[in-house]
Amino acid sequence: MSITQPNNPNLIKVLVVDDSAYVRKVIKKMLSNSPFIEVIGIAHDGEDALEQVAKHNPDVVTLDLIMPGIDGIEFIRQQMLRKVLPIVIVSIADEGGKKVLDALDAGAVDFIHKPTALATDKIFEIQDDLIQKVKKAAKLPLNPYPPALNLVTPDVKPSVAISPSSTPRFDIVLIGISTGGPQALTYLIPQFPEDFPVPIAVVLHMPKGYTKLYSERLNHYCSLEVIEAHTGDLVCPGRVLIATAGYHLGFERNQEGVVVAKQQSKPFDLPHRPSVDVLFQSGAQVYGDRTLGVVMTGMGSDGKQGAAQIKSHGGMIITESESSCVVYGMPRSVVEAGLSDRSASLKSMAHAINELLFSCA
Repeated sequence: MSITQPNNPNLIKVLVVDDSAYVRKVIKKMLSNSPFIEVIGIAHDGEDALEQVAKHNPDVVTLDLIMPGIDGIEFIRQQMLRKVLPIVIVSIADEGGKKVLDALDAGAVDFIHKPTALATDKIFEIQDDLIQKVKKAAKLPLNPYPPALNLVTPDVKPSVAISPSSTPRFDIVLIGISTGGPQALTYLIPQFPEDFPVPIAVVLHMPKGYTKLYSERLNHYCSLEVIEAHTGDLVCPGRVLIATAGYHLGFERNQEGVVVAKQQSKPFDLPHRPSVDVLFQSGAQVYGDRTLGVVMTGMGSDGKQGAAQIKSHGGMIITESESSCVVYGMPRSVVEAGLSDRSASLKSMAHAINELLFSCA
């Protein structure tokens, strides 16, 4: 459904998609309270949304997930094959858990819990958050959708071979990733075999409440054990630890000298919690020159300071190449700081990690 053509080209053009006429009206009203946003169209389901995107070319789409016909998940999948757009999910909190994760997996960049499905003023509670996330999404410099991400299926098999006689150069692999991360990790981690000789720890920028569900899903696809990390969890070969959303992830040695995970709230003044910088800095302090850091797709520069810490302790850094990043922000900051030892696309990342792991010191 058309509304108006934008008069100011500097405004953020938004398409609102929801099967509730009341919710469409309210979201339009909330967004219109920002002088930087203009709602240029509304759609009542996924099929309508595909047509409206082609017609209006919005900067951002706000999207309901539970709709008749082509629902929100299918809309994202079809739209990403046509043209990449920043999509912010607006979903009912108590019904949208798995669907929100599916949406993030499919390429959505953010989400907001819709406080109610009823036609009440309670939905206005999300106004400030909605405006902030739409403005943030509009700034994402999204690349064309990386073809590798379309290959993700539960049938991915380990493709990295480990020689029993080889001794790894590093004792841990640390991965920092953000926008595009759920899809990229679902492609990358299943390629490592059950006998992968070092632990992997990951900071993925993901909303609170979803890292446990994501870890369980990724674990289903992998030969390695994938868990949401908590204080005291053993950091050991055969295990992938995903930092819990809302907590930084670090490491410490217990009384027996064994490395375990450590959750912490501080520092509070970082843009992200968990932070890639905190993970990398802690890894460098505990593992020294036997730390391999990997910085993948994501907006901003989280990981740059941590990469510097790893390098100063003698470790090494791999960055994802621009060709496969959804957002070439975090890797770019590391590369431009002169901290990257090697660049690899998502398709070749598992083999790049493996090659450095068993390279000569």
